[in-house]
Amino acid sequence: MSRVGSPFGIRSTAAEVISGITLSGRRAIVTGASSGIGAEIALALAMAGADVTLTVRDLAAGQRVAASIMQRADSGRVHVVPLDLADLAAVVGFADAWHGPLHILVANAGLTLPELRRTPAGVEMTFAVCHLGHFALALGLHGALRSADGARIVSVSSGANLVSPVVFDDISFAFRSYTGSLAYGQAKTANALFAVGVTDHWADDGILANAVTPGIVMSTNLARYRTPEQDSAFRSANRVPAEAQKTIEQGAATPVFVATSSLLAGVGGRYFEDCDEAPVRHERGDGLSGVAAYALDHGNADRLWAESRCLLDS
Repeated sequence: MSRVGSPFGIRSTAAEVISGITLSGRRAIVTGASSGIGAEIALALAMAGADVTLTVRDLAAGQRVAASIMQRADSGRVHVVPLDLADLAAVVGFADAWHGPLHILVANAGLTLPELRRTPAGVEMTFAVCHLGHFALALGLHGALRSADGARIVSVSSGANLVSPVVFDDISFAFRSYTGSLAYGQAKTANALFAVGVTDHWADDGILANAVTPGIVMSTNLARYRTPEQDSAFRSANRVPAEAQKTIEQGAATPVFVATSSLLAGVGGRYFEDCDEAPVRHERGDGLSGVAAYALDHGNADRLWAESRCLLDS
């Protein structure tokens, strides 16, 4: 398979990559869209004419974002629905209430935690929100995605996939010492493997998924649970030079590119950064550029799919 490239790059914005694309008649869901990259992705899709549903934990914040988008979008429509991805019953309820086709699902919501927290079912919270909630959401919306006849799922991962594989024998840190970086790295690897799994399982239904990294965008709410000292330590440990950091508009570019570009027609199970397909890494090296080979491995994707189903059934 040839590697997918584009005329865009690290400094491209969401508005630039979607320029000239019309999404009239298309329906999209963006999770975690009450601020930051999610809000910017939703804005770009709505500006192109899509009917966009924002799922948010903070309803008031989501409504403010929706109002701001509608002031700028002439043709798109915006809806706001409260949804906590750690609450699997709420995820199922949201999916059951959806009617009609779904053309684009942007699995953007995420968090990183400095201390170990688990859901009532015992699943480590970062993994539960970043991966398992999105997995349950996609399963519940499978019929809607299939009926769209060419649906795309964008799974928002991170360069942190290079920090840790999914440790299948200890996903919830029952035996390992917990660190926020390891938990986040494992969850972001799961996001990449989810894209592989969707493509492997659902391509015949016309559903394809790709993973993306927005890049290093510091001005978001992702680190809202870290203290300033913990955030400083995280940045230092993960080597974030100023020239590698992006604005929110630039961070939203790759997810929007993968969600809408004709260059991605028929493409699934891959990982993109800076609006190009990322190089595969077989060792971490310096920085967080590229994607680990284990994060695109089909065997790992199958195991994650099966394990995720078990966690949903438990």
